[in-house]
Amino acid sequence: MSGVTDPGTPASAPPAPTTLGELRSTGATARPVKAEIRANLLARLGAGEPTLPGMVGFEDTVVPEVERALIAGHDLVLLGERGQGKTRLIRTLVGLLDEWTPVLVGSELNEHPLQPISVWAHRQIAEHGDATPVGWLHRSDRFGEKLATPDTSVGDLIGDVDPIKVAEGRTLGDPETVHYGLVPRTNRGIFSVNELPDLAERIQVALLNVLEERDIQIRGYRVRLPLDLLLVASANPEDYTNRGRIITPLKDRFGAEVRTHYPIELADEIRLLHQEAHTSWLAGGRPGDGQLDTPLVPEHLAEIVARFARLVRESSHVDQRSGVSARFAIAGLETVAASAVRRAAVAGETRPVARVVDLPSIVPASRGKVEFADAGSDPDDERELEVLEHLLRQATAQTFRARCAGLDLTGLQEHFTGGETVESGELVPAAALMGQLGTIPRLAELLGRVGVPEGEQSAEQAAAAVEFALEGLYLTRRLAKDTDGIRTVYGA
Repeated sequence: MSGVTDPGTPASAPPAPTTLGELRSTGATARPVKAEIRANLLARLGAGEPTLPGMVGFEDTVVPEVERALIAGHDLVLLGERGQGKTRLIRTLVGLLDEWTPVLVGSELNEHPLQPISVWAHRQIAEHGDATPVGWLHRSDRFGEKLATPDTSVGDLIGDVDPIKVAEGRTLGDPETVHYGLVPRTNRGIFSVNELPDLAERIQVALLNVLEERDIQIRGYRVRLPLDLLLVASANPEDYTNRGRIITPLKDRFGAEVRTHYPIELADEIRLLHQEAHTSWLAGGRPGDGQLDTPLVPEHLAEIVARFARLVRESSHVDQRSGVSARFAIAGLETVAASAVRRAAVAGETRPVARVVDLPSIVPASRGKVEFADAGSDPDDERELEVLEHLLRQATAQTFRARCAGLDLTGLQEHFTGGETVESGELVPAAALMGQLGTIPRLAELLGRVGVPEGEQSAEQAAAAVEFALEGLYLTRRLAKDTDGIRTVYGA
């Protein structure tokens, strides 16, 4: 991605200084984490590099809002329905930190050697001077997150008095009796609270000082710690979640609120599918894998799955407040690929290629990912399956019209004029399907319409294209189809 590396993979070795004196001699300075993020963000913008790589469909909407918030130095809340990439976006922010940053060796708070904040750190420097040990922290270790749950405590987030340290002879007022929570331990980094409204209101109060005064209070003792961090929270819109809310004083302390959304354009939905599905399995496999482990999902099938997800989101039968996660379509694409692999294993095909006959497997596999607006008490309500099956047929028909508009398929239709039929099914191999049809007029043009480049055409891809055309002719009422869930027979 234009010079942007994976924030979780060190691209270089840590710098050389290992003591405070050596660090000072390099002219290093301590800068706040928000200033660090701002500088790196502006550098990427100036170089024309993606600031938040991998965020598909947000380029003109969400990303500019997040960029403005970071440049302003604001803590922020991401609001959006499930599966809109909120957590992915938050974790991507780590890439805007410096790759390496100096820390005092042994510090629980990731303290900068030139800007200590704890009693322990000041004592270390007073004792060792320029020989104080310095280590280097990679940016991937400067991120902390907590999924908000009702049982989350102040001790989890902020800290608590450690009774063992008190038993050793320290007084309760001694700051070194404190066992720090997740927020202080992410000092000089990015901390995320996922699903913030689920956090009990009394626990949310504990974050007020962290956001504004940048200090913390534990058991009635005020521990002055000028914490340096970027706090990012995610939440569902208030009209959806009935489990809790973000208290007004805490909401007021966040500098920016950014609304996320599902992909607006179909092309973005498809691009997201290809990016987030298990690409190492769907398009290339792992070292040592055989052909059966590298299924091919043709472009037209990925488009059908993407259109299906969008139709489900728009359906009046689905709870619009709940939304339909991007994981719905991702899991669907992976299920289609798995169906092709199963057929290849059973039928002895050399390379699994997904076909239209694999699409019905999506419905039972993804049903649990959809909240229906009028869901009854019966968890096996067949009406829900009927709704999903209808929307899948609709998505297939839309894709057929979009890709095959104007394509002359009369030659394929004429095969059925004498009463012939073509049998397919999830275990019918490509060779058996094509053997029933013989020579197919305009096959090369059909393959081009479904996105198969010249020179890469195979019997399996031809079967996938022809079966798509047969299904399209059926959905546009130019062929008949009979299916029992195992066998599919096309006829005049």
